[in-house]
Amino acid sequence: MSGELTLAAVDLGASSGRVMAARVGPERLDLTEVHRFPNRPVRTAGTLHWDVLGLYGGVLDGLRAAGREAGRVDGVGIDSWAVDYGLLDADGALLGNPVHYRDGRHATAVPAVHGAVPPGELYAVTGLQHLPFNTVFQLAAARGTAQLAAARRALLVPDLLAYWLTGAVGAEVTNASTTGLLDATSRQWAEDLIGRLDLDRGLFPPLRQPGDRLGELTADVLEETGLAGPVPLVAVGSHDTASAVVGVPAATDRFAYVSCGTWSLVGVELEKPVLTEASRAAGFTNELGVDGTVRYLRNVMGLWLLQESQRTWAAHGLPADLPDLLAAAAQVPAFTALVDPDDARFLPPGDMPARIAAACTATGQTPPRSQAETVRCILDSLALAYRRTVRAAVGLSGRDVEIVHLVGGGARNTLLCQLTADACGLPVLAGPVEAAALGNVLVQARRLGVLSGGLPELRALLRSTQDAQLYLPQAGSEAGWDAAEARVSG
Repeated sequence: MSGELTLAAVDLGASSGRVMAARVGPERLDLTEVHRFPNRPVRTAGTLHWDVLGLYGGVLDGLRAAGREAGRVDGVGIDSWAVDYGLLDADGALLGNPVHYRDGRHATAVPAVHGAVPPGELYAVTGLQHLPFNTVFQLAAARGTAQLAAARRALLVPDLLAYWLTGAVGAEVTNASTTGLLDATSRQWAEDLIGRLDLDRGLFPPLRQPGDRLGELTADVLEETGLAGPVPLVAVGSHDTASAVVGVPAATDRFAYVSCGTWSLVGVELEKPVLTEASRAAGFTNELGVDGTVRYLRNVMGLWLLQESQRTWAAHGLPADLPDLLAAAAQVPAFTALVDPDDARFLPPGDMPARIAAACTATGQTPPRSQAETVRCILDSLALAYRRTVRAAVGLSGRDVEIVHLVGGGARNTLLCQLTADACGLPVLAGPVEAAALGNVLVQARRLGVLSGGLPELRALLRSTQDAQLYLPQAGSEAGWDAAEARVSG
């Protein structure tokens, strides 16, 4: 095998998908976006769905573009968001579009699940933060439907796309760990739990590990994309956060991370899960990572609040250019208004500025009166949530933290990065933006033989090839953040 390979990373987010082409070797890691496509949910008959066939078409277009850009593709890996799944019938055909995690029906099943398995017991097995859209609740909400009765397999989104590309059926473990049906300690399906919830064990396919070779692109896919085979599909950290954490350019294990996109995932990397009652009460999750690690983290609502605000403003003909909004927000006094980013009212799509104003009014604050004030409220509130979460992760896990790595799209948000450094009282190293795609191709490259070593060696290549921006806490800022914390807590 040559000293360098051209690899395609399929990276699917909640608002868009992209295919990146990477040239990877022992001293090289170049990444180019070759195709981007929208990921728009579709509401039919009152249910919010993913257009998964549209996404698959975007993947094929992206692989075709990668072949044109690079001349050939030596491997493919897929990462995406978590929890959502497609159901296959006995012939392997998809039984309808996957339901979107923001659909309201999932929460209706929470009481029934907790009636069968109390929340404390559920956490002691799975280590998973309670979110009303976790796969366990989605499947419970689907009980009694003709669709679930006809289903023979449930495939999470990246596994569904891998099945269509190769014909191979399986469940990659980092994404499987977000279902609420995987044992966090044994890293196997929680058989007893599945039985007690009266779910069909046959729905859950064999588990696969990051780095497993899943198969090769089928002849039909090669013809569709114009690629020359064989092209292997390699299991990566198929949960995009698992790949993003591989893409953190950490020099030691004493780091916290904020994987900042539509959602923010804030936590530390551990060797073992933390399954204590205190951990459950604090809302932390133990999702599995690459090379046997645990992503001990908490979900924070993230840039969704800003993205939905921009969408609302644009729909009303108002300026929505992010650099201009950030420049204006930087001139707004800190802590003019604060909200809890995880307030359930912010979860569905809709008029986010109006919801933020209503939340401020409900807590006795003067609501934001301009776009700039709304943006400053969002970013101050996010930075404060990051501070709380990093400090809680340190206290609950015992992991010392010397630096915060902020990766993903939020690394471009200079105001948020500085506010996070000030709030946490720690240096923030922002970047790489494309951490998930980089983590994806690093795992592929190691499996295909052009890289070697563990996570420290993979991250060393990131440090030598990728740009990052350092933000230091501003002197004297700590008192203001302490006061803001006390204000929110009170």
